[in-house]
Amino acid sequence: MKVFSNAVTFNYSWDEVSTANWQKYGPWNNKSEHVIAVDTISRTIDPATGILRTERLITCKQSAPEWLKTFMGNADESYVYEASYIDPSSQTLTMVSQNLTWNNFVSVQEEVSYSPLGAHQTQFRQEARITALAGGWQRIKNKIEDCLVTRFHENAVKGREGFERVLEMSRIVFAEEKARQQQKMVA
Repeated sequence: MKVFSNAVTFNYSWDEVSTANWQKYGPWNNKSEHVIAVDTISRTIDPATGILRTERLITCKQSAPEWLKTFMGNADESYVYEASYIDPSSQTLTMVSQNLTWNNFVSVQEEVSYSPLGAHQTQFRQEARITALAGGWQRIKNKIEDCLVTRFHENAVKGREGFERVLEMSRIVFAEEKARQQQKMVA
């Protein structure tokens, strides 16, 4: 098993980040073109805790390296199950995901969290545990896991850039909406 971890500080409030998270794969993010569909399976609020739990199926289109296709086949489309938990009282957003495609060959379990660092900063933490299930072939397992850790690193850089753009656009839209509301109150 190999582990990829990442931490980033966003200069936006937790409210801004947790709201913009729902637009992460939308048109404002030109770095997430590999995500071709996000389908909400369920969404519930726990009446006792206020925690919003959302389950989603994420469809991605990413080609695997040629040598890896030898083992996994040519499928360029893959599916990921994601469960997210927004706890408004502790101001935490936690997302856990698991690959559904090729899960008999490689297991990718990811956990992401957002928590406030102050009024205008949010801490992002990401950890992915990657386990190749290639029988007793340790060299092949290591190569697969290393390849996927490298891909996680590359995608993390793109993901941050894309999410920063989503956050900027969200701030503009919310500022415009707030200005409209204030104009209505004055008029």
